[in-house]
Amino acid sequence: MAKKSNKINRERKIGKQNIEKKTLINPKHKNTIWTIIILLILVVFFIVNNTRPEPEQGPLPPNYTPVAPQTNNN
Repeated sequence: MAKKSNKINRERKIGKQNIEKKTLINPKHKNTIWTIIILLILVVFFIVNNTRPEPEQGPLPPNYTPVAPQTNNN
């Protein structure tokens, strides 16, 4: 004899009825929230990039002879 399964609280799809899923973020505000997050990340990178100290100049390559700039005598 086959056993019956007693799953009374189980949600089933009957016909064309769709079961609604709960989402974490309301789809109406989803694009706005992503836009704000991206803008905040860009602002943080901009601030970090512009507040760092400038690196000091390193040594010149070997066998490099610097050329003095020529001036125009008019």
